[in-house]
Amino acid sequence: MTTAHVTTGPGRRTLIGGAAALTAGAFSALPLTGARAQAANTIRIGVLSDMSGPYRDATGPGSVVCTQLAAQEFAGRGFNVEVIQADHQNRPDVGSTIARQWYDQGVDAIVDVPTSSVAFAVNTIARERNKVFLNSGAASSDLTGPQCSPNTVHWTYDTYMLAKGTGDAIVRTGGQSWFFITADYAFGHALQRDVSRFVEAAGGRVVGAARYPFPQTTDFSSFVVQAQASRAQVLGFANASLDTVNSIKAAREFGLHRSMRFAALLMGLVDVHALGLAEAEGLLLTESFYWDLNDRTRRLSTRVRPLNQNRPPAMVQAGCYGATLHYLKAVADMGVAAAKADGRAAVARMKAMPTDDDAFGAGSIRADGRKLHPVYLFQVKGPRESSGTWDYYRVAATTSAEDAWRPLAEGGCPLVRT
Repeated sequence: MTTAHVTTGPGRRTLIGGAAALTAGAFSALPLTGARAQAANTIRIGVLSDMSGPYRDATGPGSVVCTQLAAQEFAGRGFNVEVIQADHQNRPDVGSTIARQWYDQGVDAIVDVPTSSVAFAVNTIARERNKVFLNSGAASSDLTGPQCSPNTVHWTYDTYMLAKGTGDAIVRTGGQSWFFITADYAFGHALQRDVSRFVEAAGGRVVGAARYPFPQTTDFSSFVVQAQASRAQVLGFANASLDTVNSIKAAREFGLHRSMRFAALLMGLVDVHALGLAEAEGLLLTESFYWDLNDRTRRLSTRVRPLNQNRPPAMVQAGCYGATLHYLKAVADMGVAAAKADGRAAVARMKAMPTDDDAFGAGSIRADGRKLHPVYLFQVKGPRESSGTWDYYRVAATTSAEDAWRPLAEGGCPLVRT
């Protein structure tokens, strides 16, 4: 784990560094003079992400960059922001250990946390410690359902939104029977469950599923063979990132694309880039952010690319930017001391304030912690249509913020009074 310090205070003085090496889960004292006084006026944000595994390119270092950028852009508001980072290795035990140490040693908010099993652990610890959890990377809709917390905001996307945006539309255009290749952990289970519900509600049926060990699986051949034997019309990939890329490649190698339609239930820009337009052309996928969507997203990408190996922000990374920026607005509104003392109050202030940022535009946060913004069904361009690297999507459909997410009364969140 390393620290990256972003100091935003009077005079718009900004310092970014990353030289201080720490052991996993450790927390360092502020390296600046007057540390004790400054600590009381400093908001500490920990980016807990996948820095070395299958979600690294879609989250990881890019999530750190976008969190740092939000802190930089908040300069001059009268308090400092320190950003640190750690790799949870997609393991709940590692992630929970880091989260406990961070919160106990002065971190005010944790951001990102791809892998739903890790996010559930952090969600619980944030509530116990009365801190803030800004989830961007984990997808399970249970985080705003039975597992909802007054200390957590679920910002970017979830399994309900992905399921509704992809499963329902495919059934209505002829994809009646489905087979799933599913990552065997909380996220994969939730995604398969939510898509299955929309498939069946639209008149389709699920004929089977193959669950594979995560994150240990690299060879998807046996699972592809099971899908082929099912004779389903649609093959749904209930996984993410590198696993989606590798399982699609395996399915194409076995020729399944000749008889089945491929539904990438969580596929992002970096996954399309890894797969290549020749193999990804025509795929339909759902996201809430794309760098070339409008003038504001293009402006954000222009700021991110020089800091991110000339890559535009992916959806989850953009979510870290938006969530961090709105959290800091809430801190400024209520005061640093109050925000540090009471994570529930900070999240309540976030919910009370309208959201607006260059990644997602105007929006709001519901009582269950669900961040609301429009959602887009994208179709992947072919090689001839693309103007170059990262020009991969065209908008196929738009779902409004009001319609894209699970109705508040249906989630089972204990915070919601009906």
